[in-house]
Amino acid sequence: MATSEQKSKRAGYALHVMTASGAVAGLLALQAVIDSNIRGALIWLVICQVLDGLDGPIARKIDVVIHAPRVDGYVLDLIVDYLTCVVVPVALLVRLELLPHEFQTLIAGLILLMSALWFARTDIETDDHWFNGFPAVWNLAVPTYLVLDLRPNTVAIVTLILCFSQLTMLKFPHIVRVKALRFITLPFGVLYIANLFYLSWSYSNEIGIHHQLISEILMSAFPLYIAAISIWRTMKPEPEETN
Repeated sequence: MATSEQKSKRAGYALHVMTASGAVAGLLALQAVIDSNIRGALIWLVICQVLDGLDGPIARKIDVVIHAPRVDGYVLDLIVDYLTCVVVPVALLVRLELLPHEFQTLIAGLILLMSALWFARTDIETDDHWFNGFPAVWNLAVPTYLVLDLRPNTVAIVTLILCFSQLTMLKFPHIVRVKALRFITLPFGVLYIANLFYLSWSYSNEIGIHHQLISEILMSAFPLYIAAISIWRTMKPEPEETN
């Protein structure tokens, strides 16, 4: 019979496999983009986001760093995230022609460049779990552009702002780990993801998004809320270090 230590070890490595499976989901999303199956791409991107949201809390619950140390879960997560949160959404952005045609390749390349630099930051996260700079969640930004039916020039401006913010000290919340306002942020974020999944599921490759006022309000309200609390946290004085 397996001991408690063996069970914890198996659970730890099973979780690493779950995290790595996000890369497979990302491949399926990319294949859907290539096949112009936009509905499939959107659904797989949401699945990637759900996997990414679940593995962190589970890892901390089972002490995966202690029980499965041969795989660095943090590095693994960054590798998968760059694929699912950056590469695939950029491919979708280009396929949907959401950017001005003359600047499409330039801006798409800038997203890849800035996001690579952001993932390599040594100060990627504060002690209280706020990200420094926009946390490269293009898998949420691009579907939001689509749902809100933004004009190409508007998409370009918003994208450039988010790109350059990745190398700043602007604070963006980790919606699961940040304690401040978590009673609002976490359920709001879950509702946003659930709504995005609904819109993705109901998406038609022939007629596009099934527009509903309440869904569009929610898709606008959550990014605005995140922007507001990010500005609040950025302007908040940092606590002085004590010797």
